[in-house]
Amino acid sequence: MKIIIHGGFFSESQTNQEVKKAKQDALAEIVKLGHKYLQSHTAVETVVYTVHLLENCELFNAGTGSQIQSDGKIRLSASLMDGKTMKFSGVINIEDVKNPICVAEKLLTYEDRVLSGKGAQDFARENEFKYYNPETPQRRKEYEKKLSDSIRLGFEIPGRVSDSATTAGNYANAFAAISCTGVGEDIVSGAVASNIVTRVTDAMPLALATEKTLNELKPYDGFAGVIGVSATGEIYHADTHPYMVWAAYDNAVEVFA
Repeated sequence: MKIIIHGGFFSESQTNQEVKKAKQDALAEIVKLGHKYLQSHTAVETVVYTVHLLENCELFNAGTGSQIQSDGKIRLSASLMDGKTMKFSGVINIEDVKNPICVAEKLLTYEDRVLSGKGAQDFARENEFKYYNPETPQRRKEYEKKLSDSIRLGFEIPGRVSDSATTAGNYANAFAAISCTGVGEDIVSGAVASNIVTRVTDAMPLALATEKTLNELKPYDGFAGVIGVSATGEIYHADTHPYMVWAAYDNAVEVFA
């Protein structure tokens, strides 16, 4: 049994060694726990369990420790796909919950499986997901710095939708499963996850399918990272712009260097 996870991009990986080591250690521990969990649970259950561990770790831009948007609020997105049933569920721009992946899991059994904004939040409250503020002191410090900067890179407009709860960002079927990170608009423009899975379904090796799809982002300098696993046992990761942080368990733990 194999598992691969990512923790987004980390452009300062060569300059901030302390944070780099912390992310390596965190991802290594989470992938080990996920692999152990997989021994007695389904792939879908394992995805939810492992992603919720990532959401609980403030080192990553998911759940606790997510980026604050330009209006001072944190909005979270997450999705889940069952490759056997081909059902996709997700939440977009949900506020004040701890684990959006768990809300997405709850939605998987509903007819309306992708909810956004207040509708997603109302659904969470109706299903006993309690109020939680995911803000951390570090993110508040970064937000206040952006307010004082003349150039506010990465300062998201409220309502902006990322790739996280789309089939461009996460997609799975009986042949392969793909998850992306990077600039959501670039990933959506390239339909990255679904394109890779389609190519694997059409008998292209996972590595080749991934590289071909990422090459198609070059005309607009698309910024994306990909992790994937195929039904035949292939496991692969790639990025267009270093530095995606990832960890895999394939007989032993391997983590980004």
